[in-house]
Amino acid sequence: MLQVAESLNRLPKDTDIAVLPELFSTGFLPDRDLVADQAETITGPTVDALRRWAAFFNLAICGSFLCRVGDAYYNRGFFIEPSGEETFYDKHHLFNLSREADLLSKGQQRVPVIRYRGWNVSFIICYDLRFPTWDRNNDLKYDLMLVPANWPSTRRLAWDALSAARAIENQAYWVGANRSGRDDYGEYPVDMTVIYDYLGQPIAKGTSRDAVIAEFERKEMDAFRDKFPIWRDND
Repeated sequence: MLQVAESLNRLPKDTDIAVLPELFSTGFLPDRDLVADQAETITGPTVDALRRWAAFFNLAICGSFLCRVGDAYYNRGFFIEPSGEETFYDKHHLFNLSREADLLSKGQQRVPVIRYRGWNVSFIICYDLRFPTWDRNNDLKYDLMLVPANWPSTRRLAWDALSAARAIENQAYWVGANRSGRDDYGEYPVDMTVIYDYLGQPIAKGTSRDAVIAEFERKEMDAFRDKFPIWRDND
């Protein structure tokens, strides 16, 4: 948690949104007892810290954490705004090649869309990326999709191809915030954190453990959407 606070402190002062990796505070826990021990409610210390950071740094923070609701556990995404507004989303597609699908409960709500500083922002979590109908930007409801992830380099081709494809087909900026380091499932190179524009072109990529930073152009995106309105033909 201290490392996250230090990273936020190094961001440019006019930063609007910071995106953290999936399960940023615990990583994946393959054991039921560990899950029970580490999971928190939305009034626990992790979300309390996120609220303080959002207010102090005057930015929104997106990511996911291990959440407990009664006797159930969720990979819960969050979008915490400096104003105090909060949006939560429980990961819908649980990765069945790990124990995630055995240990956690599946979220049922649809992908959220938040109006924030003149942009419509949405977010999904990692494996949700593989399911285009789940992520579909019907009627251009969102301008920016945030994807906290824990995606190993062994499946890098899929990560790169699907991220670019989702940006292209949804005509939206796409931010893939992947973890770094390594665990039992593989390695996570820093350059797998990538930001794509609405054309599917990478515009920023990780080069170190420092933050990946990009600026988005709303007028250019809107002009392209008007010029090439494929969104009107979505099923």
